[in-house]
Amino acid sequence: MKVDGKHFRSIWRERDGWSVGAIDQRRLPHEFVVARLTSCDDAATAIRDMLVRGAPLIGATAAYGMALAMREDGSDAGLRRAYESLIVARPTAINLKWALDEMRATLAPLDPLERAEAAYARADEIVEQDVEINRGIAANGLGLIEAVAAKKTPGEVVNVLTHCNAGWLATVDWGTATAPIYLAHERGIKIHVWVDETRPRNQGASLTAWELGHHGVPHTVIPDNTGGHLMQHGMVDIAIVGTDRVAANGDVCNKIGTYLKALAAHDNGVPFYVALPSPTIDFAVNDGIRDIPIEQRSGAEVSDMTGRTADGRLETVRIVPEGSPVANYAFDVTPARLVTGLITERGVLKPDRASLADAFPERIAAAVE
Repeated sequence: MKVDGKHFRSIWRERDGWSVGAIDQRRLPHEFVVARLTSCDDAATAIRDMLVRGAPLIGATAAYGMALAMREDGSDAGLRRAYESLIVARPTAINLKWALDEMRATLAPLDPLERAEAAYARADEIVEQDVEINRGIAANGLGLIEAVAAKKTPGEVVNVLTHCNAGWLATVDWGTATAPIYLAHERGIKIHVWVDETRPRNQGASLTAWELGHHGVPHTVIPDNTGGHLMQHGMVDIAIVGTDRVAANGDVCNKIGTYLKALAAHDNGVPFYVALPSPTIDFAVNDGIRDIPIEQRSGAEVSDMTGRTADGRLETVRIVPEGSPVANYAFDVTPARLVTGLITERGVLKPDRASLADAFPERIAAAVE
């Protein structure tokens, strides 16, 4: 996608051929900074500390982390250490395990001296695969937006509500939930995006708004609790969100607050779609509410806020009284019954086991292995 007219991806191999560049998303929207990852530990830290975030990008970063590890030590012990270090970096996004399993399956049969080159090649494939998947999501989701636009008077705006950041910053390029939005914008459809701020880390306000703005897509940032009001007054035509894991029964795990938006959409007759790449499907989990692990992060993400002051300084301030306990559940699960459809690279699917299994039988095989 574009930043002020220049194409960027969220992660890439640097010109030296071995180190990895990534946009440091902790610094957005106030500073555009590129980080250089030179070791497996760098990749694990980038994932854990949310220098990179978003399920597909976490998987891509882990793949490059394995490549960096093989460059340092291609032995069986080195492969095992790298896998064990990266798999615990973030618990909820299933793409992390998927990417690491793909890398291990490629590398384990090889001679240790061959593993570094093969690791970079497989990581590059995973990155390019993510881009192609998201292009497919864009094409399949475009029809939903076009259908909304067709019911409006010519030139009337299509209003989309999204939550958190499921844009190109959460993937390698294009994004998931934003992919159809970007394609609709490029096709000349008048589109406007309601961007949830997404407390506590504000990925909507700091990331989605940043990338939409730099790509020229009209948007408005709203407090998280505003979506229901907008839906009641007919100001939302369609909701499209991303996901970090989809259970076999169609339950969807996404950034905290998604479930409440789905409830509001259901109550007001607003179609609620979830955009996802196939590696996000986890057939090993049959009940998302019961079985998907929900990451609990530091309370400081809730009690403290960082922003730019009027004189240009970045400052962190505390907004919660000293001594007040803080709970910080990072994700919630939206039951399949509240999901209108799943936008995938192989079409828009019903949120149920049969539809997912018919479209992605290889994911069932992966869950059994």
